[in-house]
Amino acid sequence: MLAQGGPWALSVISLVLLLWQEVSAIDVPLDSKIQQDLKQPPTIMKQSLKDYIVDPRDNIIIECEAKGNPVPTFLWQRNGKFFNVGKDPRVTMRKRSGTLEISFRSGGRPEDYEGEYQCFASNNFGTALTNKILLRVSKSPLWPKEVLEPVVVGEGSPLVLACNPPPGLPPPLTFWMDSAMMPITQDKRVSMGLNGDLYFSNVLAKDSHTDYSCNARFLFTHTIQQKNPFTLKVQTKEPYNDTSSVNSTDPYGGRKVAETTPNFLSPTGTDSSRMVMRGEKLKLECIASGVPTPSIKWFKKGGDLNQKVKLDNFNKTLRIDSVSEEDAGEYMCMANNQIGSIRHSIYVQVKAAPYWLDQPSNLVLAPDENGRLVCRANGNPKPHIQWLVNGGPINSNRSLPNPSRTVAGDTIMFRSVQIGSSAVYQCNASNDHGYLLANAFISILDMAPRMLGPKNQLIKVIENNRTFLDCPYFGSPLPVLRWFKNGQGSGLDGGHYRVYINGTLEIKRARAEDQGTYTCVATNILGTEENQVRLEVKEPTRIVRAPEHQSATRGTMARFDCRVKSDLTLPITVTWLKDDKPLSLGSRLKKDEDSLSIPNVHEGDEGTYTCTVKTEIDQDTASARLTVTDRPDSPMDLELSDAKERNIRLTWIHGDDHNSPVTLFVVQFEEDRWESGKWQNLSSYPGDVSTVILELSPFVNYQFRVIAVNSVGQSRPSLPSQRYQTSGAPPDAIPRGLKGWGTKKNNMEISWEPLLDTERNGPNLHYSVWWRRKDTGEEWSNVTTVGAKHIVHDTETYVPYEIKLRAVNDFGLGGESNIIIGYSGEDKPTAPPTDLRVSKIDSTKVNVHWTPVDPSTVLGEFKEYRVYYWREGSMVKGLRVNKEKKTKGFYSTVAQPTGILTDLQPYSHYRIYMVVANNRYEGPPSNHVEFRTKEGVPEAPKFFKIIQRSTDVIHLEWDKPLEPNGILIGYKLNYQTVNGSRVGLMQMQSFLPNVTTYTLRLPERAIRYKFYLAALTQVGAGEVYAEESPHFTNEAYSKDQVDIATQGWFIGLMCAIALIILILLIVCFIKRSRGGKYPVREKKDLPLDAVDQKGEDGSFDYHSDEDNKPLQGSQNSLDGGVKESDDSLVDYGEGGDGQFNEDGSFIGQYTVKKDKDETEGNESSEATSPVNAIYSLA
Repeated sequence: MLAQGGPWALSVISLVLLLWQEVSAIDVPLDSKIQQDLKQPPTIMKQSLKDYIVDPRDNIIIECEAKGNPVPTFLWQRNGKFFNVGKDPRVTMRKRSGTLEISFRSGGRPEDYEGEYQCFASNNFGTALTNKILLRVSKSPLWPKEVLEPVVVGEGSPLVLACNPPPGLPPPLTFWMDSAMMPITQDKRVSMGLNGDLYFSNVLAKDSHTDYSCNARFLFTHTIQQKNPFTLKVQTKEPYNDTSSVNSTDPYGGRKVAETTPNFLSPTGTDSSRMVMRGEKLKLECIASGVPTPSIKWFKKGGDLNQKVKLDNFNKTLRIDSVSEEDAGEYMCMANNQIGSIRHSIYVQVKAAPYWLDQPSNLVLAPDENGRLVCRANGNPKPHIQWLVNGGPINSNRSLPNPSRTVAGDTIMFRSVQIGSSAVYQCNASNDHGYLLANAFISILDMAPRMLGPKNQLIKVIENNRTFLDCPYFGSPLPVLRWFKNGQGSGLDGGHYRVYINGTLEIKRARAEDQGTYTCVATNILGTEENQVRLEVKEPTRIVRAPEHQSATRGTMARFDCRVKSDLTLPITVTWLKDDKPLSLGSRLKKDEDSLSIPNVHEGDEGTYTCTVKTEIDQDTASARLTVTDRPDSPMDLELSDAKERNIRLTWIHGDDHNSPVTLFVVQFEEDRWESGKWQNLSSYPGDVSTVILELSPFVNYQFRVIAVNSVGQSRPSLPSQRYQTSGAPPDAIPRGLKGWGTKKNNMEISWEPLLDTERNGPNLHYSVWWRRKDTGEEWSNVTTVGAKHIVHDTETYVPYEIKLRAVNDFGLGGESNIIIGYSGEDKPTAPPTDLRVSKIDSTKVNVHWTPVDPSTVLGEFKEYRVYYWREGSMVKGLRVNKEKKTKGFYSTVAQPTGILTDLQPYSHYRIYMVVANNRYEGPPSNHVEFRTKEGVPEAPKFFKIIQRSTDVIHLEWDKPLEPNGILIGYKLNYQTVNGSRVGLMQMQSFLPNVTTYTLRLPERAIRYKFYLAALTQVGAGEVYAEESPHFTNEAYSKDQVDIATQGWFIGLMCAIALIILILLIVCFIKRSRGGKYPVREKKDLPLDAVDQKGEDGSFDYHSDEDNKPLQGSQNSLDGGVKESDDSLVDYGEGGDGQFNEDGSFIGQYTVKKDKDETEGNESSEATSPVNAIYSLA
């Protein structure tokens, strides 16, 4: 067709391709109902291989499966002619399928069915084809019968044992074995070629065998056939030398074999060529002869061997598993030994059967739409493209004319297609090496819009998230889709919304106002269809308090927070993971709403804990690491080294620090001479050391141990080291704490701190003490003692001494101490301070003056002038005061000393005197001085109550201060409204000193006040007492209120009364068991007080069967009325003869004698009921 038009036709087609606007093909969804209703041409789904080799022992199955609507019918061609399946009894076609099954159960030869088969699948809309299937039967022929003469060859000569396997279909695999069915050993010298022959680069005497057999394995029949074995005899010129030293290096056993240059056994000549198909496996072979055995190397002209190249068979075979065009070229193999080298060039040509660049695919179009089918393939040589329609040539007379179709080489264009144009098109791409066949149908479809998704779907999304509302639909022609919200307004698109071509509506950022019902409407020329989606916008699920990394000491509690904020309408699930695995809570771990608690943590609890909070639409996670710390393990392997007189090296190995770095090592020692078994600290070192030099003392038998310390605590002590004994020496240390002080007025006690055991430095430690009067020039007195003190007797009172000391042991004298000054004992001072007087008297302080004593009269070390003072009374009439003496010291050595006495009570009468004091005694008192302090401001009122008995009135009560500090002239009350942190204007009321109450009317029920009360003297206002009014209740506020129920005396009284009642009940029970009767007096007919009618409220309620009259023995109430009890056990008294009967519960007699005075003082002689006693107290 193109040939008739020439260049003009090509120009027109190119212009059409340039200007033509193609409508994309319809993508038919896989919806089952649409697929059921969709009418489509056939599509081949399964077919047998183009080159189909079958096993003659099995039935032959030629596959041809196709789908289409209506269901396709099938027919076959064999060798280009119609194959009538029904006429051959051995051939059947499967139902609803084109697959052929050829059975040979009733006879027949598979070879009779060899040939080229092709399947045609057809329905009302077209015909699809399979590839042409070349069916061949597998063959595994036997080896031809032949008699093989022994092969005789000289040692060092090359040899080829030919295999020549019988031709099979497919070709067999070959391998060489001996008579024991063991593979022939192959190496650099002996190997099998690609054609199956066995090559010897040079033969050795040891190659002589009678069982070289070539085997052929046929894959389809799973059989192995063996060729008659070769017998190989190797001729040698000299006898074989089996000396091991020679054989290990010389394969010829010491015999002289002529060395030869390499020569190729395969391939022969200097060059050869190979043609290989693209995608196939390429194998190139070079096998050379020569003595010594040559080595093989490979090269490629114009470049290096690429990574695809693999070398096999001891470098004799070059292999490329999948050949491509760039693998073509000249390959060179070189065989070389020490005699020479030889090369062979192999020219590789890569051809290609057709392969797809753009395979045509099915095309579904709506009426009046455009489309095209493209079929592009490549190969070497370039393939020819041929189009067919429904199995026949597209331009044949049998094909239907189609004015909307234009064929342009590898492309078919369709324009304004119409119903009835459906067909199956075949593209055949072929060259000399093969062909490709592809089916692609064009189906013209018209269908009203259909909704493919679920109806009235509910979508829940998280606020501020990008949201997609799906509305899958289909129709032909492709419907126009529009979205509406809540059934109102125009279509949603643009701005906040975006509609995709597949019908999905995107809401770029979902907000609360986006919640509602969305309707999607699909419309084409055949109708309209709609669907609704309900959108609910939810608050995001967030962990607002996440777990934090923490370290916990072993045995303590660890707690991870996981507080969540989420939408209240979404149920949440909180799960915990440990190291990304579900956490088993068990009985120890506790999970509550906001946290995970791990009590008594141990090392197994260490890890990363993750809190995961999930709802049906979102989740949040947070993780934290728990590190468990513990005391470090004990140091190990203590070792002593580098021993010297006064030091030694100690080395140890660190134990596990349990996640808390060791900060300190404590070295302890134990010695067995002075305090055996007692461990003492020697020294401490930083936590990063493991070897130290220990400074030691002489004459100590040491052993050491080490303790590690971290932030958690100390480790257990290490195992002790071996012992180390130091030699003796004179004392190094000088005794510390040397002092002299008198315990009596005529002695001086010299004392010091004894040396430590580790400071003795040798046996028989003692101390040499010297002393003398200071500044007198007398000789030193001396004494030696083993103790830590010495008393010098018959000294003068409080005189200075010079004192010194040194330690001595059997090895010599220690160092001498510095001279210190000590004093003999003190005595009572003999003179008092004189002329004691006061000045500048204030309300709380006064200045004190006196004449000092002569220092010599102090008879000791001067300490202070001590003032004794006390309060004689208050100038406030009738106020009792505490006259306890107080003291204050003044240290002064000036000629006219003075001091200030503070913290005095205002408006009071005081008395003072003064003494001088040394360290042990006070001297005689000075003259007494009296003075009166001035008036001051009063203390706070004793109490301040706010009582609100109603909602419109506040009643205030207070009492005068305990210490008025002057004459009270009144009270000042300030108050203001309060409302949280806001306050109103301050108001003030003043009261006379005898007024202690005030009533304030509230302008509004909800108003609250803050009150500030202070007492006044002439000096001013005193300490303020502040209170705030209560909240609309009748409660009273007072700092001085006392709850009687918490007072000790009240609790004791109640306990005593309860004990008396218990005793009475026991006595009654004993009397009842004896059968006695209670004498009961007549009761007076007095009215009952409502307060005492206890009834069912839990009080005593023992009612008489005869009456309910008041008892005569009831006591008077506090207000003068008579309180009666109807629940007493009995009225009892001297001479009473009344009976008390409670349904037989208590019957007996109970009499109590009263003192005469008590009887005369009361109208009734009966004893008071314990129950009445309780009521009287109440």
